This record gives sequence, C-alpha cells and structure tokens, in this order.
Amino acid sequence: MDSRELLLKKLRLHKGVDEHEESMRLRIIRFIEGHADCFHRSLLEGHITASALVVNADKTKTLMTHHHKLNKWLQLGGHSDGDPDPLNVALREVKEESGLKNVVPLSEEIFDVDVHEIPERKNEPAHVHYDIRFLFQAHDGDPLTISNESKDLAWIPLHSMDQYTAEESILRMIRKLSAMKEQ
Repeated sequence: MDSRELLLKKLRLHKGVDEHEESMRLRIIRFIEGHADCFHRSLLEGHITASALVVNADKTKTLMTHHHKLNKWLQLGGHSDGDPDPLNVALREVKEESGLKNVVPLSEEIFDVDVHEIPERKNEPAHVHYDIRFLFQAHDGDPLTISNESKDLAWIPLHSMDQYTAEESILRMIRKLSAMKEQ
C-alpha cells in the first residue's frame, strides 16, 4: 500500500468545521495525491507537517510553545521527516519540544487541518506547511523542558488564548475544544 493512503483515508473522513477548514482539507488531499514525496522536507514547495493541541485533564488549558524562529505562540508540532503517520509525528514532536513523557492521544482521528505559508529564511525558500493536527492530553503539573526550538512553554487557559495569539487556526481549535466540552 502507498504510504499516503492511510492519511488520505483519515482526511476523507475528517470534515472541516467551517468553509475555510474544509477548503484546506481539500487542498491537502490534492497536494498529497500529487506528490509521492509529500512527507519529505526535501520537497521544497511544501510538505506534510503534524501538530498537537495538548490539553490538561479537564480541558481548561492547552500547552503552547513560544516558537523561537517564528516568534509566535503556537501548538507543538513539526516536520514529518519521511514518517507517513502524522499521529506518530505529532506525538514525537510533543515529547521532543516539551519534555513530557506521559502524553496520550484523545483520538486517532484528525482534530483539525491547516495550510500556512512559511517565510523564506537563510537556508530555506518560502514554502507551505500542510499541517495535520491531533488532540492530546497530558498532566499540566508534569515538568516541562524547553527545547532549542522554543523561547518558552506555557499551559494557557483556554479563555485567555486570545491574549497570546490572533492566529485564526489556533482560535478555531480552541472553539472546537470548547464545543466538545459543552457536549
């Protein structure tokens, strides 16, 4: 089986919460179908990335990183580096970027998707990240270790997220999480 098939299957089952997310989901599907090397950073136009919205047990806080290069508060995540399983990539990135050892996915289903431009830097041309996002849980009292990719890590109360970021894709995930809590 082609390494892209599992992700394509998950993407076809996921439905965007609004028109914007749905258009990004369809864009990611087209990208994957058109690029056998979509999981590799060497595909300079763009590549699949994976990230995690990590929440505490009562889903009132989420762990965010103040990204060193982008100088923004973001969810934890990163490059696939050839791994075709974005859930595995997201878990690996959470552990690497936070030092957390006890992190569990709340579902194997995709939680959110996003397509965003990464600006040109010294060694990299501008390119696109096709981000597949999952929902994870960890204990907000466990010790954190800031990696060299971050300026800081913080458990941010959901109701305060707009004080840390105006990124619509993050605020959309917070709205989704809040809606889940109300069910």
